[in-house]
Amino acid sequence: MRLIAYIRVSSTGQLDAYGPDAQRADMARWAKANGHKIVGEYVDSITGKSDSVEREGLTDALEALNGADGLLVGRLDRLARQLTVQEAILAMLWRDGHRAFAADQGEILQDDVDDPMRTALRQVQGVFAQLDRAMVTKRLRDGRRVKARTGRHAVGEYPYGYHGEGKGRARDAAPEPAEQAAVRRIVELRGAGESFRSIASTLDAEGHRPRRAAAWSAMSVRGVVLRASAEKVSFDLR
Repeated sequence: MRLIAYIRVSSTGQLDAYGPDAQRADMARWAKANGHKIVGEYVDSITGKSDSVEREGLTDALEALNGADGLLVGRLDRLARQLTVQEAILAMLWRDGHRAFAADQGEILQDDVDDPMRTALRQVQGVFAQLDRAMVTKRLRDGRRVKARTGRHAVGEYPYGYHGEGKGRARDAAPEPAEQAAVRRIVELRGAGESFRSIASTLDAEGHRPRRAAAWSAMSVRGVVLRASAEKVSFDLR
């Protein structure tokens, strides 16, 4: 059977103890043991609360299924850490005639009216994945509050457009000129109605560089758009 591998990780590493190498190794081991072949791999690095069905890597993986037999993940919670999102993705797969597999449990079987326990057990997995993420997020948030009460700036990695400046209690976010220019260009292009993918291509062509990757992706542009929106920059988010 020809399978598409999908990997999902947290970009900060704080919400994931199951990194891409571990997922990749588990999927390769399971596929080999069961006589399957991985014919493609797609990765999403999830930032903050972004865990929707509309992820660039997941979208590409689902499109690639037209030339494969099913989607493979390391664990079910790699599809999503929210039950509603998990169920929506599985419903899309099954609706289009595809199959879903997880390296730790084999095929994720479709709902069966004669076996309601199958659905219940799968959804319980989703509930606990969602709870786990919520508890980790709460611990991180509580830690930031403790830092703030002691007079320290409660910041981790600074968002695109900013860098850390100063030391100790005086350390805080400061604008990064080159990245700020890219943010302004993104806002301008989005305000003109450009798609995320189109903006990514324009940024690469104009020499604006993302922080880590070699090139811009639609997902990274979207992240900048959402942060800019939160900072009250006015443009259309359609």
